[in-house]
Amino acid sequence: MENKKTKKIIMMVAFIIAIAVVTALLAFSIAYYFEQAGGNPPLVHSETMYVLIIFLLLLPVFLVILIIVSFVSKKSEPIDIVLDGQNPIQVQGGISVAAPSAVKEKKEQGDTPRFCMLSQIDQNAVSYQRENYDKSISLKKFCDSFHMYAANKLHLYYEIDDIRRFIAGLSVSHIMILQGMSGTGKTSLAHAFGDFLENQSTVIPVQPMWKERTDLIGYYNEFTQRFNETKLLEKMYEANYSKDIYVTVLDEMNIARVEYYFAEFLSLLELPNPDERFLDVVSDKWDTDPTELVNGRIKLPVNMWFIGTANNDDSTFAISDKVYDRAMVLNLDTKAEPFIAPKTKNVHISAEQFDQLTREALEEYEITSRNMRRLEKLDAYLIENFHMTFGNRIMKQIKTYIPVYVACGGNELEALDDILSKKVIRKLEAQNPVYLRNSADKLCAYLDELFGVDRMPICKTHIRTLARNA
Repeated sequence: MENKKTKKIIMMVAFIIAIAVVTALLAFSIAYYFEQAGGNPPLVHSETMYVLIIFLLLLPVFLVILIIVSFVSKKSEPIDIVLDGQNPIQVQGGISVAAPSAVKEKKEQGDTPRFCMLSQIDQNAVSYQRENYDKSISLKKFCDSFHMYAANKLHLYYEIDDIRRFIAGLSVSHIMILQGMSGTGKTSLAHAFGDFLENQSTVIPVQPMWKERTDLIGYYNEFTQRFNETKLLEKMYEANYSKDIYVTVLDEMNIARVEYYFAEFLSLLELPNPDERFLDVVSDKWDTDPTELVNGRIKLPVNMWFIGTANNDDSTFAISDKVYDRAMVLNLDTKAEPFIAPKTKNVHISAEQFDQLTREALEEYEITSRNMRRLEKLDAYLIENFHMTFGNRIMKQIKTYIPVYVACGGNELEALDDILSKKVIRKLEAQNPVYLRNSADKLCAYLDELFGVDRMPICKTHIRTLARNA
């Protein structure tokens, strides 16, 4: 380093001497020219020429000054220092500055967590792990308590049958659609359920421009080096630490296309093994990432249910069969009459316990063989006359829904009427309108013959409505 600096000094001095010699020769030549011309040289006829001569004489001085300034500034040239084989560090003007490669690595990894809220949840993980659950409650008492709690504390009134359908639907699928006219209490029902469980529901207002999962869970901002976390992502992460039942409300879910922004959730919830349900959040892994974020993916919590509210008007999209087939549906078309309800306490139940109550109901209230034979005959009739069938998914849902509905205090045939109207009769919408109008009465008569006269009122009403609107 010293030899290099010495060479630079010698070169600078030599350059200054050369400029000085040239300047001296130029000054001597000009002076000699003036002397020979007797003080009045023929080439100089104005004051401007004198100014030009003075400028030529001063130009070398300016050059010398620029050379000196340049040399002084280069004395603080950055020096690369390598420590233990790591990225070089540049020292400039007494201030340590990370070398370009080190800066790049810092930009990629970050000094602070890119998931601020999720990292805070890690720090407070113990607060989400509660154990004081009510382990002695039955499904019937659970429904009755929720019915009374909503009326007494929240002044929300629902028919007990709707409460049973709601609870039974949650046992079948982690996706539920509440649909009906505005003002019938769809969002309020989902919100009240979270309040009843002592774990407030998370309401997510769906936006018309939503098209992908990032609209739900957020995205990584390359400029700020932070992940823009949404409330849903935070609740999903929190739920993985807890045993509570978590409810997420997708308010006005069909104001955008559900099969677009919710596509990955629909696919993951179809996997039979809950331990394989991982949702991609980011494409890489940082050392500072939250504990439960595995290789940039978050586990879809088994204790979270998604409840969407849907309106059917000109401002919304039709919900596709893909969504309807995977979700349970509850129609809230009328408002229940207010009633006096006794004061009722919250019920704190875990998701694991709710699943246990479902399994017990499947064993105790298994669908009767008589109704299974009726379903087989109805399936054959629909295949022959409408070229449609139940399918394995729908049959599995029926076999789960009916026992749980009965365990909630309902009747088996009522449950069968309800789920057939939502899962099977609904598919008649795709039939030829003229053929449906001509076949509606015949289908209703067959239901009376198979199940008893007027024993399937919901299905028959749905059939006639479809035929009338076809």
